[in-house]
Amino acid sequence: MEYIILGSIFGVIWLITLVTFVVLYKKKQPTLSDDKSIKTVVDNQKEQNILLNNMLMQALKNSEVATQNTINNLTVVQKQEFDSISKRVDELTTRNEQRIEKLTFDVNLSLNNMRQENEKALEKMRETVDEKLNNSLSQRLNESFSKIQQSLESVNLGLGEMRTLANGVGDLKKVLSNVKVRGGWGEVMLSTLLEQMLAPNQFKAQVQIKKNSKERVDFVVVMPGKDEHEVYLPIDSKFPLEDYNKLVEASDTLDKELIERTQKQLLKRIKEEAKSIHEKYVSVPETTDFAIMFLPIEGLYAEVVRDIELMDTLQNQYKIVVCGPTTLTALLNSLQLGFKTLYIEKRSSELWQVLSTFKQEFEKFVQLLLKTQNKLGEANSTIELATKSSRKIAKKLGDVSQVVGIEYDNSDEEPEGLPNIGE
Repeated sequence: MEYIILGSIFGVIWLITLVTFVVLYKKKQPTLSDDKSIKTVVDNQKEQNILLNNMLMQALKNSEVATQNTINNLTVVQKQEFDSISKRVDELTTRNEQRIEKLTFDVNLSLNNMRQENEKALEKMRETVDEKLNNSLSQRLNESFSKIQQSLESVNLGLGEMRTLANGVGDLKKVLSNVKVRGGWGEVMLSTLLEQMLAPNQFKAQVQIKKNSKERVDFVVVMPGKDEHEVYLPIDSKFPLEDYNKLVEASDTLDKELIERTQKQLLKRIKEEAKSIHEKYVSVPETTDFAIMFLPIEGLYAEVVRDIELMDTLQNQYKIVVCGPTTLTALLNSLQLGFKTLYIEKRSSELWQVLSTFKQEFEKFVQLLLKTQNKLGEANSTIELATKSSRKIAKKLGDVSQVVGIEYDNSDEEPEGLPNIGE
């Protein structure tokens, strides 16, 4: 700031000096006609230079004094401003300290209030949580006790059902221990399978095979024969439960000799039953040359099938096929498919006759279509002739309408105002 002021002052002084010199030079410039005039001009110029130097020195002194005064004034002003700024800074510092103290007090007060409120809220939440936990725990304990009580009731109910089932098993064991009742149960099971797999007219129950014998086979499957003659397939149910139970009990003891002995006894019983079926119920040509022995338990069937030598003896010597519930179902399903095939072959001739009749009728229908096509062609020709005639008539009517003075529309609709030709 000080340098700017000094530069401005020196610039003003130099400008004033330059202007003064120019003015004086213009006013006192003489003519240069002779030496006297030149000397006079030089003297005047020296005087002017001395005057200018004095003026410059005086101006410099004045500017130095003014500059010093300005600097002193600026120093005083700066000191005053610095004192004022220091005073304001002190005031601001004091105010800020007071505000900070007040703010600290307010913050501490707010924190204390917040801490007290949080403690109250936490205490309330703790009470609520304790209450809910107690209620939830009590509710869950009650539910658990209720479930346990229900489970105990279910267990008691299951034990009651088990007792009932045990009694039923005991009764079933008593029933199955009776040979006659056991045979009836096997016949009922066999009857159920036959009813599920075959039509009612495809099997019969309690059929007398041989005329001179009173023996009746449990069931027969009616097979188609030659010349509408029926051939029977005998099926007899056998249930040697005592021998099978002995084998099962021997298997539980793991006694090899006992197992072999009971197994031989069971197979011997099966062989005797197969021989009895062959002698009683196989009678060609009334029956097939083989019969079926039905074993109602899969375990018993599996035990018999395990002995290959026995199976060969039953099939080759006694012509007996042993079946369990599953194998008999498959066999009956195969017989049912065979019955359907035979029925289709039997009805194929009737179907051929129907197709022949249909062929004849279809040929007549084709001829009728050809005649109809010819008639339609004739009708089409007639319609074309009628169309040409109608066009000619329409053209004549147009000529008549022009003579009469009526405009005739050569279209499908009858024009209004057209005179009736018949009148």
